Amino acid sequence: MNAFTEKNWILVSMTSFSEFHAHIYFGSGTKDTAKDLMNNITDNFSLEVGTFHEKSVGPHPCWSFQVKFNTTMFGVFVPWLMENRNRLTVFIHACTGDNLLDHTENVCWLGQVQELNLEIFN
Repeated sequence: MNAFTEKNWILVSMTSFSEFHAHIYFGSGTKDTAKDLMNNITDNFSLEVGTFHEKSVGPHPCWSFQVKFNTTMFGVFVPWLMENRNRLTVFIHACTGDNLLDHTENVCWLGQVQELNLEIFN
């Protein structure tokens, strides 16, 4: 077992989280930057990348696209996003089946924190 595998095994064994979503936020002025980031993600990772929404979707206050990844990829993908997000805001949350908890407590923000529309979960 190499150091990378060992560290990821430790992370996986220390949490019950198995899946995460990263929502990359953008607007009309940052659309091209977001499209470049989306292409960069698909070029460098084998992750499920969702639709490029040019409207607010779900609880998200901005245009966005979603990337799904598992716990094993968290330690690789999130630092990569930190370095390559080009000042775009990224909302990361765990997927436990409790949408309200996943969008309020089990979260990380890269960039400016945004207010989510949590009413949809009531």
